[in-house]
Amino acid sequence: MKKVLVCEDEDSIREFVVINLVRSGYEVVDVNCGEDALKAYEENEGGFDVALLDIMMPGIDGMQVCKKIREKNNSVGIIMLSAKSQEMDKISCLMSGADDYITKPFSISELIARVDAVCRRVNRSAVKPEEASTITSGPFVLNLKSRTVLKNNKQIDLTQVEYQIMEYFFKNQNAALDRSSILNHIWGESYYGDDKIVDVNIRRIRMKIEDEPSNPKYILTIWGFGYKWSGGNG
Repeated sequence: MKKVLVCEDEDSIREFVVINLVRSGYEVVDVNCGEDALKAYEENEGGFDVALLDIMMPGIDGMQVCKKIREKNNSVGIIMLSAKSQEMDKISCLMSGADDYITKPFSISELIARVDAVCRRVNRSAVKPEEASTITSGPFVLNLKSRTVLKNNKQIDLTQVEYQIMEYFFKNQNAALDRSSILNHIWGESYYGDDKIVDVNIRRIRMKIEDEPSNPKYILTIWGFGYKWSGGNG
């Protein structure tokens, strides 16, 4: 059974979310503030598949909780909940390490679909027996078994979504990939959000792997289309 941490300070929303997650087969731990979210995370030894975090809360807000969880765990899926819908709020959440963002009010079917999708991404770890365990590109080595990426023999700190984007690039080196194909491959064809989540994750990856993120040589932008992995040779 997959385990979800729900942190929402509005009792009616939290109870509604919890009831429907349990009905959908999830084990749920729910809290009403950021401080208790971090405490629950520690008490459960980080054993969550997904965390649903409300942004606007008194005390430690959802963004701070997201950052603190990310400092300890790159594999847990994080979805932010907020009444805000401005573009910069979404970008700020994603740049903080969140995997997805849902704006209130939302339908419960949308929420469950997002949680299901994040769980699938987090647990997409099997390597086919006939598949090579590593892929090399320039100074990078991607390990399909350990789901890690090394640059010049030093491990890069990636979330599971970032790793999956890198894996998709490595398996399609020097091929121009449009945003829609990246979105469908990583987030699934039933994803409710828009393709800007791709751009924000690419920006986040560039900050981690590029020598000069503002002048990338590994992940190249194909203007009006998408991106291409060059391995430094493009």
